Amino acid sequence: MIKSVLQAIPDYMMSIDILPETVISDIEKMLNAFWWCGGSNQNGIRWMAWDKLACSKKEGGLGFRDFRAFNMAMVAKKGWFLMNNTQALVSRFFKARYFPKTTFLDANLGYNPSFVWRSIWKAREVLTFGCRWSIGDGSQIKVMNEPWIQGKTEGCMHGPQQQGIYDLVVKNLMLPNVKQWNMGVIRDLFDCVGVEEIICVPLVEDVIADRLVWKEEKDGQYSVRSGYRVWKSRKKCYIQENQEVNYHGLWSILAPPRVKRGRFVLDVCLPGFG
Repeated sequence: MIKSVLQAIPDYMMSIDILPETVISDIEKMLNAFWWCGGSNQNGIRWMAWDKLACSKKEGGLGFRDFRAFNMAMVAKKGWFLMNNTQALVSRFFKARYFPKTTFLDANLGYNPSFVWRSIWKAREVLTFGCRWSIGDGSQIKVMNEPWIQGKTEGCMHGPQQQGIYDLVVKNLMLPNVKQWNMGVIRDLFDCVGVEEIICVPLVEDVIADRLVWKEEKDGQYSVRSGYRVWKSRKKCYIQENQEVNYHGLWSILAPPRVKRGRFVLDVCLPGFG
């Protein structure tokens, strides 16, 4: 009931704006009360907080939705649209109003912003964790502070570097009119580690223009599911003090779901009674 119905009720509003903290807290309190008390006795004991129940089952939770993370992932999809549909009317409006001389990822909150822009600007942080540049001609990608290196969590070149490197774009590291790395220039500018990181980035002839891709999906397109997963992984999830509990084994036993939930309550919420 909670996962299929109750969690889905605020989805529409969460896809529009970042909800106030008090609203999200009230929703989580109501769902927590429904889980432990069944809606009949709102004054019953809540044996575990919602943020702990919202962790995955292998981490000691029940896999319920983290509404703050889900809200961020939903609104981040608007930011993804603004980045990849620059000719759309709404994209041109936001760019002219809030970031006329820069990109969406580098935009500031601005003066007297609307509530919609505040929400999109805040959810932009989700995109910074999962976006990576696919190199075309390299003219739009800064060598430093831009996610274009593969195989690294942040995707950016490590610093500090020579001052002149911060003004370069990836195109300056490529041979003129040829889609190949200029090894002479790269070796002159970077150390051995930096050279290895750069030459490991493939240059695909079919990719003509620089474009941002979502590295968490095979097709390179942002999805709320992967955005939620990325944002959750960046947060410090609840970790049970008893590290010896095999939660995966607990949920894999051959038993009806109600028996597994009962075992979960005994082992996690009431360890002394288990």
